[in-house]
Amino acid sequence: MLTSLAFIFLAGLAMAAVCERIGLPRIIGMLFTGIVLGPYVLNLLDPSILGISSELRQMALIIILLKAGLSLNLADLKKVGRPAMMMAFVPASFEIFAFFLFAPYVLGITRVEAAVMGAVLGAVSPAVVIPRMVQLMENSYGTQKSIPQMIMAGASCDDIFVIVLFTTFVRMAQGGSAKASDFVQIPVSIVFGVVLGAAAGYVLARVFETAYARAHCVRNSMKVILVLGLSFLLMAVETWLKGIVPVSGLLAVVSMACMLKAKCVPEVSKRLSEKFGKLWLAAEVVLFVLVGAAVDIRYTASAGASALLMIGIALLFRAAGVFLCMAGTQLNKKERLFCVIAYLPKATVQAAIGSVPLSLGLPCGQLVLSVAVLAILVTAPIGAIGMDKTYRRLLVQEGGAAGENPGA
Repeated sequence: MLTSLAFIFLAGLAMAAVCERIGLPRIIGMLFTGIVLGPYVLNLLDPSILGISSELRQMALIIILLKAGLSLNLADLKKVGRPAMMMAFVPASFEIFAFFLFAPYVLGITRVEAAVMGAVLGAVSPAVVIPRMVQLMENSYGTQKSIPQMIMAGASCDDIFVIVLFTTFVRMAQGGSAKASDFVQIPVSIVFGVVLGAAAGYVLARVFETAYARAHCVRNSMKVILVLGLSFLLMAVETWLKGIVPVSGLLAVVSMACMLKAKCVPEVSKRLSEKFGKLWLAAEVVLFVLVGAAVDIRYTASAGASALLMIGIALLFRAAGVFLCMAGTQLNKKERLFCVIAYLPKATVQAAIGSVPLSLGLPCGQLVLSVAVLAILVTAPIGAIGMDKTYRRLLVQEGGAAGENPGA
């Protein structure tokens, strides 16, 4: 296991540095490292690491979500409440509808199988999007109109919606039927996640405040450990209550961080945000290398040009969904275009559920996995490069003008 971790960190950072040097996003180097080190190419990673890969990726995602929540201004989020809520389900719905309409003709599958494929492909990758939105907030790009906050909120809820639909469509593909209760779970999961996280954040903020009032200094490093421990517990609650009450653990984590920012003194939340920013330097490598390792490169060749065509059609529908969410807002054409670009990348969810239909023995299983792998390889780099290369031209820096460099 130690050898595998050495490979992950050293090779991942080296390839990230190479990509950065030639003007590509660091994520591309990390994903490529994971693909090469993973079981489908060189097979250099220990099975024990791969066995807990999903848990490690979840921990890394928790770290960036905490960083995001501690950087998020709730007052800014209130300004874009309707578009942010729509971004959680409209673009994904448009993309799933595109698969439902066109995949039977392009890929030769049934309508139900097309719906399953659409649900696998429908989610945006929070792991790719959220770190970039945090960076934009720190550099004050688009913050005047709360664009990063809106995208980040939508991307955090998008996965819940898609995974519920995926579960429903898989049941239908296996000969079952859709239940109204499945769709009710979506808003219930969001509400319970936000409430649970806010309550946890409020209690933790009071603990820090009480300790300070009684002259018991809690070191920032200890606060980080407490916040992380409570975050893991919130994720565990989602598992404990599964089948009883739907709860979104990831939303609970973000909500807790937002409450900490709101209730703690600014200096405390700022230092916590800085600490989690430093933790992210290591967590980022683990997350994206292991996402790459989960990609079965063998299926890309079998997907073919028809799969690329279908992905392209679905992304056009997705873009239309994003533009619909922006209707009635103050965003100009450039800012709306950036929102479309930010909603392109796929990686985390597709790597997690892409192989499920195949493992369940569905006839479309291999094709779904092939298209999911191809979508990761195509959209993750395009989305990451698109955001990194266009935000200075498409977004306005608060206190400056569009196109300004932060260091200028």
